Amino acid sequence: MDSDELTGIIEGILFGAGEAIGLNDLCRCLDKSPLEIRFVMEILKQDYQDKARGMRLVQIKDTYQLSTKPEHYDYIREVLKHKQSTGLSRAAQETLAIVAYRQPVTRLVIDELRGVSSSSAIQRLLDRGLISDAGRLEAPGRPILYKTTPEFLRSVGFTNLEEMPEFEVFSQGKQEQFDLNGIETNNKQE
Repeated sequence: MDSDELTGIIEGILFGAGEAIGLNDLCRCLDKSPLEIRFVMEILKQDYQDKARGMRLVQIKDTYQLSTKPEHYDYIREVLKHKQSTGLSRAAQETLAIVAYRQPVTRLVIDELRGVSSSSAIQRLLDRGLISDAGRLEAPGRPILYKTTPEFLRSVGFTNLEEMPEFEVFSQGKQEQFDLNGIETNNKQE
């Protein structure tokens, strides 16, 4: 593999990891010497120093990480603030309620209960940190199980799942104890 290909591979690793990666890990993974990896890192560092680039290569001791440039933080903060301030769609609210009351639960069960595909709602809830992977079901295909997270509890103002109203109370339209729209309000206050 030539240095351009190696540079692309390392850039992809650093971007995909989203966290600092050690020199030794890169050497082992790519079967390259520390000298070769450091050479590529210098190439990347110089490429990212161009003012037109939005990223930079950060080195701390023998670890490397891609990061956004500090001069772009205000723009990033503005975009993330807008993204977090949007409430959950009805589909996401329905999906979250099913996960909360049936956890751990598979996407197939959620889809059956809702009568439509819940893939995008599940992805949005995962992105917001309101649900997480709870392992795999011991069944053909080993589907992923989903559960709520501590962020979900914080968002709805509970300290544990036992504080949730009984499903019968919730399903009869007395959701004031369990305000899913409060997720939007709580996120705006942060």
